[in-house]
Amino acid sequence: MDYYSTRGEAPVRGFRDVLLAGLAEDGGLYLPAIWPKITPDEIEGFAGRPYHEVVADLVGRFAGGEIADEALRAMCREAYAGFNHPAVTPLVELAPNRWVLELFRGPTLAFKDLAMQLLARLMDHVLAERDGRATIVAATSGDTGSAAIEAFRGRERIDVFVLFPSGRVSPVQQRQMTTVLDPNIHTLAVEGSFDDCQSLVKALFARERFRKDVSLAAVNSINWGRIVAQTAYYFSSAAAIGGADRPVDYAVPTGNFGDAFAGYVARCMGLPIAHLVIATNSNDILARAFADGRYEVRGIVPTSSPSMDIGISSNFERLLFEVHNGDAPAVRRMMAGLAQSGSFSIGAGPLEEMRRLFAAGRADEAETVRTIRETYEATGYLVDTHTAVGLAVASRYARPEVPMITLSTAHPAKFPDAVEAASGVRPGLPPALADLMDREERFTTIAPDADAVEDFIRAHARAVTIEV
Repeated sequence: MDYYSTRGEAPVRGFRDVLLAGLAEDGGLYLPAIWPKITPDEIEGFAGRPYHEVVADLVGRFAGGEIADEALRAMCREAYAGFNHPAVTPLVELAPNRWVLELFRGPTLAFKDLAMQLLARLMDHVLAERDGRATIVAATSGDTGSAAIEAFRGRERIDVFVLFPSGRVSPVQQRQMTTVLDPNIHTLAVEGSFDDCQSLVKALFARERFRKDVSLAAVNSINWGRIVAQTAYYFSSAAAIGGADRPVDYAVPTGNFGDAFAGYVARCMGLPIAHLVIATNSNDILARAFADGRYEVRGIVPTSSPSMDIGISSNFERLLFEVHNGDAPAVRRMMAGLAQSGSFSIGAGPLEEMRRLFAAGRADEAETVRTIRETYEATGYLVDTHTAVGLAVASRYARPEVPMITLSTAHPAKFPDAVEAASGVRPGLPPALADLMDREERFTTIAPDADAVEDFIRAHARAVTIEV
């Protein structure tokens, strides 16, 4: 299968090259030439199947034969073997037709594990075939970094450099990154916001010589492998509660729009998703864009749901490409406007199409706290702050006759102070992480300067090559 950049000025690539590249050379994001279709009978068949089989089926359709089926199945089976629930992504019914999809059953207690555990194996497989190395640079608002570190730790062919905003992730999130001492893991505390971290990563990818010298790769949700792996829990959950004949609504707490775009992909493939509801916290650039067609960057407000404290949602570019019918020059103009002035406007036609595909809303801190408390009092079920944002916005769009599934993106123990303050109950870490706060930390504090980050990576990456 061929993959094209949203900005139209990068080479067409195959699945394996897209996995290793992450971001296209022109700064765009890769999308497939076509959407593979899943028949209603196939969707019905996903009900009751092991989760790893559903993932292998879906990813295989996007791989275009570039990864052998047997190898793909083995990687998927291995990726989810360490999750702590036999269903991998269990559903919990909080009220009639109101569900929570638990996506935090992996090793770092966040939904990022579901894609990252597989992506690490896929990339390792391709690099082994090519006898190559890669250097991963990732920006994180909390969960992506720990998921990447856990998935890629100890791998001989890959070095990982994770940039997180100093003082703006939870203590649990930080220690999940900084207490992994494998020699291929490097954690950088950037003196700035997540957007600063994300801008640094984009700047490094724009440096062609550096990119080639260190075989630079990305594992943020800009990597297509992440998106396609995430489609699986939409299919498996919908199949579990109704199959192909029953429309389902989803509420997706999101910052970078990757999880929400995975739902869009699932719908393009044939899943009967009625409403995709985007839920943001006070950093509501997406909700504002859907409301008035103006995509405008504002300052980041620290919240109790820090993984969503994002001012620029990178994956939104993929949706812009879709609603503009593949008009890459239009996408380039909007991205240029964003870079120059911090904003752009969406035309009436594309905006109408966006609103047909999605709904959007925000939940501020007070509503987030109230939702945690009321959910616990009504059901005895404890949710984290990000899930609470999703539940709060979901309540505005819920319909009695249609199942509403809210994606629960993190375990409440990742944010114990905020959850305890809201509910009076302090969630404990699972036994495997019980000593996390006592483990030795290792990280480097660094200024938000691309030259400084490049120098650090060149000094530590094993994939560095020097042309003579």
